[in-house]
Amino acid sequence: MHILIIEDDIRLSQNIQKLLERNNYISTIAPTAENGLYLLETETYDVIILDWMLPDKEGIELCKIIRDKKNPTPIIMLTSRSQIEDRVEGLMTGADDYLTKPFAVEELLARVGALIRRHSGNTFSSMIQISELRINTSTHIVSRQGREISLAPKEYSLLEFLATHKNEAVDRLDLLHHVWGEDIDPFSNTVDVHIRYLRRKIDDPFDQKMIKTVKGKGYMICDD
Repeated sequence: MHILIIEDDIRLSQNIQKLLERNNYISTIAPTAENGLYLLETETYDVIILDWMLPDKEGIELCKIIRDKKNPTPIIMLTSRSQIEDRVEGLMTGADDYLTKPFAVEELLARVGALIRRHSGNTFSSMIQISELRINTSTHIVSRQGREISLAPKEYSLLEFLATHKNEAVDRLDLLHHVWGEDIDPFSNTVDVHIRYLRRKIDDPFDQKMIKTVKGKGYMICDD
């Protein structure tokens, strides 16, 4: 999962980034509204963490621009404003959630996870089930036919991203971007290597093969 942090406070944005990375999220920091808009036009993200006060534009104005561009990415608005009128204004402009500074890191993580589940259509459960494969997005426990499968962090992130796009072919570059971030070489064979690792654990011990190669495109996970 890839998260865009639009926040001009470098210390805060870096602390959020470290927190997200410790919980297997990839994140990118944009210190201005202009930079954030550019990134949103060139990449796709799973959640936007947006500060209300930015040096070149108010976050609430940026939120409206994002929605006017028909971008449905979930948005969490960060602000020191605690008045109910401010919260209502942020939500009416298009934000999906609102967090008042200072906030507990556990609460930010919980809200990010809730927005991802809601956006993927898995609103009331942290469990993704595809045929006999079960993925708990809260605990990162994966099992198939009741047998728990141990995955390395990147293997888990790769599997979860494929699972949230089940029956869809996912491009290698999208997988690189969402699982490894922007610094990795786009010509790297990292995705193919980790797909092999995943197949050994997810598919090889079972009759039904779930991870498919889509020629000229990338990979997909199927439920049949």
